[in-house]
Amino acid sequence: MKVKMLSRNLEDALRETKKDIHKVPRNYKQSLHPFEVTREYTRVLNAVKLERVFAKPFLGSFDEHRDGISCLSKHPQHLSTAYSGSCDGEIRIWNIGERKCLKSLTAHVGFVRGICFNTKSETMLSCGDDKVIKQWSLADLFENQADDPAVTIIGKTLYTGMDHHRKQDVFSTCGQQIDVWDEEKVEPVRTYKDNNTSVSIKFNQSETNYLLSTLTDRSVALFDIRHPFVIRKVVMKMNSNAAVWNPLKPLFFTAANEDYNLYTFDMRKMNVPVVIHKDHISAVMDLDFSPTGEEFVSGSYDKTIRIFPSKGGHSRDVYHTKRMQRVSCVKWSLDSRFIYSASDDMVIRVWKANASEKLGVLKPREKEAFCYSQALKNKFAQHPQVKRIARHRHVPRHVYTAAQEHRIIHDSLKRKETNKRLHSKPGTVPFISEKNKKIVSEIQ
Repeated sequence: MKVKMLSRNLEDALRETKKDIHKVPRNYKQSLHPFEVTREYTRVLNAVKLERVFAKPFLGSFDEHRDGISCLSKHPQHLSTAYSGSCDGEIRIWNIGERKCLKSLTAHVGFVRGICFNTKSETMLSCGDDKVIKQWSLADLFENQADDPAVTIIGKTLYTGMDHHRKQDVFSTCGQQIDVWDEEKVEPVRTYKDNNTSVSIKFNQSETNYLLSTLTDRSVALFDIRHPFVIRKVVMKMNSNAAVWNPLKPLFFTAANEDYNLYTFDMRKMNVPVVIHKDHISAVMDLDFSPTGEEFVSGSYDKTIRIFPSKGGHSRDVYHTKRMQRVSCVKWSLDSRFIYSASDDMVIRVWKANASEKLGVLKPREKEAFCYSQALKNKFAQHPQVKRIARHRHVPRHVYTAAQEHRIIHDSLKRKETNKRLHSKPGTVPFISEKNKKIVSEIQ
């Protein structure tokens, strides 16, 4: 005999606390909710407006440097520790959480060009304009309170940057030539010489033998430390100041260019950029990817910081303050929640990666409310009213006027090319895509 029984879960009906609201059962059948879309649209409008109301990205600043900041680095294992080098040769170690300087070192004579860490994060490497590479023991700096480097290497050329291999005791420096060093040796194990100066250098985090460098001949070059020559090189119309690998997609990298744009390339096909990221109105100086690889942050001479989706052509947010000057360095924290920026006004600033994010512990109901609001924003993202409110930003006057001027120039050039093609013989004025216009040549 078949017996049917009613069974109820008490957790679906009981409140968590006495102050909590009563749980009411709900039937999700669509025919019973004819005005569901209307209610959701009202909710998403309120949610996107509240997001702009609570958008306060600036958290704090560190202004103890006595000269402009030339490089910025984050500790590979400690979330709250950052390292900065200034133009007067000073290196400062910061505790971001406590907002204080832990250590100050007189490291170099002139600019500090690069700071990196070994694989075990036990030592710090630095280089500068004095043609010297110094290796510092972090245990001696904090435990023994020693201010002298453990190893000093006197080089033969100027250095403009450095980076460390992720798995091996190998690091690379760039400048008048690109050198690959073994930590246990005084001389470089491999040297790449060129007639041009290298501006930046980066190791791939997944394909760890690949090196990415930007050169003063307007090119971005790809090296393999197992081979003594350049693998690929793409020459652009203007110089690139920095290039960074995507941590999520090892074959993709993004370069910050002097023509106000950023370009994402696929290393397998470098003759055409995958995405062109626009919105800056001056030269882009530096960029850094989030740990997830979905977004990156860029700093520019236009005194702003912009956050771009890795697949998007325009920024999702722009950060600026009244006193911030030209941005020279930007970094994304390891927990993907904060952004560090350094500018010519000798100040390091800390920002929230999500401007309207609430810091601190969230209750379960708060988390559910935020998730529900985000789901509604994604659902109605392309609605004109929601899209207009979500992308609206107040920017400084010089940024607003310059952006308008660039838009007028771009439209004028596009209209001129269209008129030439319209009033010329067929095939005389070929159609060239915007991506192909930015590339001069690819060298293999």
